[in-house]
Amino acid sequence: MSIANEQAERIATTVITGFLGSGKTTLLNALLSHDGMDKTAVLINEFGDIGLDHLLVREVSEDVVLLNSGCICCSVRGDLISGLRDLFVKRTRGEVPAFDRVIIETTGLADPAPILHTLMTDPLLTSKFRLDSVVTTVDALHGEGQLDTHPESVKQAAVADRILITKSDLADDTTRSSLETRLRHLNPAAPIHVVSMGDIDPSKLFNAGLYDPTTKSMDVQKWLHDEAYEQHGDESHEHEHDHKHDHEHSHNHPPHDVNRHDDHIRSFCITFDEPLHWDAFVTWAEIFTQMRGESLLRVKGILNLVGESNPVAIHAVQHVFHPPATLPGWPDDDHRSKIVFITKDLGPQVIRDSLYHLNAAASETAETATTPGHGKNL
Repeated sequence: MSIANEQAERIATTVITGFLGSGKTTLLNALLSHDGMDKTAVLINEFGDIGLDHLLVREVSEDVVLLNSGCICCSVRGDLISGLRDLFVKRTRGEVPAFDRVIIETTGLADPAPILHTLMTDPLLTSKFRLDSVVTTVDALHGEGQLDTHPESVKQAAVADRILITKSDLADDTTRSSLETRLRHLNPAAPIHVVSMGDIDPSKLFNAGLYDPTTKSMDVQKWLHDEAYEQHGDESHEHEHDHKHDHEHSHNHPPHDVNRHDDHIRSFCITFDEPLHWDAFVTWAEIFTQMRGESLLRVKGILNLVGESNPVAIHAVQHVFHPPATLPGWPDDDHRSKIVFITKDLGPQVIRDSLYHLNAAASETAETATTPGHGKNL
């Protein structure tokens, strides 16, 4: 089975996160009543958190109800793994209508990383579900203050595929513009939508993953969006030695304040002209996830590997890497390895240098092994 077909058979999953009071419930209510949201299952913490009475059709079980829009709403009383497994079993048995999309709402204080880890590593979930997008809601009026005082809100924005500035009718243009600038610095690749009362076309929140259901193919360029990031390639390997020099290449950064949480966040793309050795990359990944995993907020990349004609896609959230995926082909004539990072207190130099040297050592070892006479007994 091709990777595109394999991805198509998995259920697209969207995670909605955001700080307390940022409009997640309003957004969910708006989405659930939308005509295009049938065949969608929604996982929330408690039914009481979102007014469902006017949408309710019937109760399937204590934890699952059907809505008149065709949506399925599930209250996750235990852990997420059990909730998704139970919902999938009900789908298989025909106890609930077939659904082709899942939306998971997190609590306002939640770090989204553990949910992403679950979706990326649990064997059953990875075989039946695919992470499609992370949507983060940010309060237009109070968002800047929350970014200043709550590191959770910074992380929520940094790992997002889509960012919604909510309650836009309550903030003036200057406040919204200032917030958008900070969010763009935190996450340069995520589209930012300004909304009021959760009013947005659902299609703008979805299809952010590697697989594009509209074309039934792998859309690497849309998924990676590497051109949005601060660039660090091989040609600059020997010239950038400090954070100050790196920082000169960033764009649209707000004034630096060491006490602000988002001033600890970096976003950049590292490219490698020469093919990478898979063993070298795995060694690098193991070292960094063990020693600096909490600093790797999100990693996405496409690798040109020695001995492989097709590219390999990699994706990580902190210390957890998703299983790599060999793609059917390169998206264009540029066959360089490209890896985008959003990090906390971790700049591009140490990442680039460490992977560069590990790969150089692997190349030297491989070259030695193929030297005539090497390894022969005298």
